[in-house]
Amino acid sequence: MASLNWLDWLVISIYFYLLIAIGLQSVNRDSSDDFAVAGRRISGGVVFASLAASFLGGGAVMGTASSTFSDGYVFLFAICAFSLQTVLVGQFVAPRLRHYEGAHTVGDVMDAHYGPVARLLTGLLSIAVCAGILGAQVLAVGTVFHLLLGTSKLAGVLVGMTFVLLYATFGGMWSVVKTNVAQFVIFGVFLPVVLLFAVAHAGGPAALMANVPEGHTSLLGSWTPLAFIGVFVSFLLGETLVQPYAQRAFAAKDPQASRYGFLLAGVFSVGFYFVTASIGLVARVAYPDIEPDQALPTVVSELLPVAMSGLVLAALFAVIMSTADSYLNATAVSFAKDIYVSFLHRGAGDRLLLVVQRLITVVVGVAAAIFALSAPSIIDALLLAYNLWAPTVVAPLILGVVWGFRSRVAGTAAIVAGGGAMAVWLWELHEPFGLSALIVGVAVNIVVYALAYLLDPRAHRRLAQAELTRPASAPAPAAGVGPGGN
Repeated sequence: MASLNWLDWLVISIYFYLLIAIGLQSVNRDSSDDFAVAGRRISGGVVFASLAASFLGGGAVMGTASSTFSDGYVFLFAICAFSLQTVLVGQFVAPRLRHYEGAHTVGDVMDAHYGPVARLLTGLLSIAVCAGILGAQVLAVGTVFHLLLGTSKLAGVLVGMTFVLLYATFGGMWSVVKTNVAQFVIFGVFLPVVLLFAVAHAGGPAALMANVPEGHTSLLGSWTPLAFIGVFVSFLLGETLVQPYAQRAFAAKDPQASRYGFLLAGVFSVGFYFVTASIGLVARVAYPDIEPDQALPTVVSELLPVAMSGLVLAALFAVIMSTADSYLNATAVSFAKDIYVSFLHRGAGDRLLLVVQRLITVVVGVAAAIFALSAPSIIDALLLAYNLWAPTVVAPLILGVVWGFRSRVAGTAAIVAGGGAMAVWLWELHEPFGLSALIVGVAVNIVVYALAYLLDPRAHRRLAQAELTRPASAPAPAAGVGPGGN
């Protein structure tokens, strides 16, 4: 591994200084609404940049490069399911979420359609999923520090989390949005530059493709069709409207800003996935003996000129930390709204709620660091989190938001049944026939929802758009926001 020049370190140091400076500007934003949804007034362009920075993290960048290094472009084709999902959510779901006045969390919306038990379960799942995906980002930070300094991953994890905690804890969503926009600009410019240098080093596109291992550019590579479908569906549903992305919809200044931001982010992600996957392919040709998770950092440190390495490594840190701060903030908001203020301390005032959110931010950051050190790889950490979310919350959430379905029995039963089926199929049966536990859980979730809905005499629908809105002067309800409970 090539050592970094002092100019590289200067660039990286300036980047971290700017992160803290930008983040701490938001410390004076002292309401829980600012902490959770940035005052509900961010534009479509900011929604786009912040959303893209949130989901193009360690998994999307280092994980995609790593998996392409190992398996080829088949992983690129699979992960583009996330791009498809983002476009569909932007067109059909995200604008409707903006109508839930007073909503901060997915649990708020689930409570409106399925009652307080569904809120509690959704809140617990949100915390677990966000902590898991956050752990993947922390692992990515630790990997980069390990490769650069030769230190242990533990030291890298601690340093990376310290910087994220400094601005995410005090500034909340305002800090996250501001730093996300800055991070988006950095990695949106410099990571494509990495690919250009890498391909030139390989002798051009033709020479590169001539040396790629057989099967690395085919549709399925060495995967079976069933394995491809499992990973594709995992990326299609595994992060659909998880708390950080739902927060962007709640924070948009209007439904149009939400739609624009999600649609543009989905389209942008396709090109970005291609860039990072192709960097992994170059690493496989140039450095076939390295560990897969080292693919992108190795290309950056070995192939780029002095100072350029520092800029791109800053971009790499930006990619990872922009997702880490988003999930850190989302976990704290979910705990505060869906568990603390809804079940533990119903009379909590805004000032106390803000303190709780900041304390939980620190606690979750420490827990994510511990999880990161036990995860076998970045992608494994992501897929584990996806197995918790897709089979439980996604279908009831979309059915409620888009079609207005309401049934406390159906919502709660579907969450429990889908999660239980996934757990049994994954941990007890160990995914027989090669069928993904996520797919089994989603199928059970939908079937149980449909049966429980048909059998529930209190189940009903509300489709009229007018019922999803209230006058701006109307007070936001304490629980069951938006359309109201059963």
